[in-house]
Amino acid sequence: MAFKVFIDGEAGTTGLEIREKLIGHKEIELVSIDPARRKDMGAKTELLAAVDVAVLCLPDEAARETADVVASLGDAGPRLLDASTAHRVADGWTYGFPELAPGQAEAVAGARRVSNPGCYATGAIALLRPAIDANLIPADFPLTINAVSGYSGGGRQMIEAYETHKAPLFEIYGLGLEHKHIPEIMRWSNLRARPIFVPSVGNFRQGMLVCAPLHLDALPAKPKGADFEAAFRAHYKGARYVTVAPVDASGRLDALALNQTNALDLHVYVNEARRQALLVARLDNLGKGASGAAVQNLELMLGA
Repeated sequence: MAFKVFIDGEAGTTGLEIREKLIGHKEIELVSIDPARRKDMGAKTELLAAVDVAVLCLPDEAARETADVVASLGDAGPRLLDASTAHRVADGWTYGFPELAPGQAEAVAGARRVSNPGCYATGAIALLRPAIDANLIPADFPLTINAVSGYSGGGRQMIEAYETHKAPLFEIYGLGLEHKHIPEIMRWSNLRARPIFVPSVGNFRQGMLVCAPLHLDALPAKPKGADFEAAFRAHYKGARYVTVAPVDASGRLDALALNQTNALDLHVYVNEARRQALLVARLDNLGKGASGAAVQNLELMLGA
């Protein structure tokens, strides 16, 4: 018998992507609410009590409200996978980056409430957690993280602006230095010092690069680029979706190369003569950065 899954907010970008990936899945039956009753909490509560997992693709406040409804159902309620920002650093929720650390995939598989990671956070944590765990970067080290994403990560208004040619070809944003992914990046990479995070958007639908530049001699361990590669390879040994990629001899990196996949590539560019390095994560912001990660987590939760 197939597991019943309800995508709450299936009409949004992430919801649509998750639904598309799950259609035809042999072990999952998608359940929908009548569009005319989607704001009827009574109807939603009735549906929630009848499914195995609810995937929340909602604004943060609506996600919290639905999570409260599920909590009120007790054992009759479904397991939750929240794709919003609402619960990514909340107590009682398991962080849905299975490659985070040994045992994390098993934790996701057994959890009743899983928070799906943010796209930028996925790239940043993938780079920083192994380096901090290996003592290559101190947890209190002042870091700068630069990133560029396709416009699909910015929500309905940004998508509309780019697709109607009203947006610039490239822009940086979040210049108040309060981006919502920063607490998530700090919590799950084990950073104690708040990084400077500079996100940007390019005129392409999807694809992402997340970069952490380093002065190697400013780090107490005085590491070499090879030390970061070794830490990444050890941390992600056996990982299905995370790869430590060879350096591209062209000296260039295409942000769109992993689109339509759940893959995440890690790159270490180093100039040992200058004692400078650049750590780069590449992913699809709608794949491993959103819907692909959600499907990976859902399959772990259901054993599907």
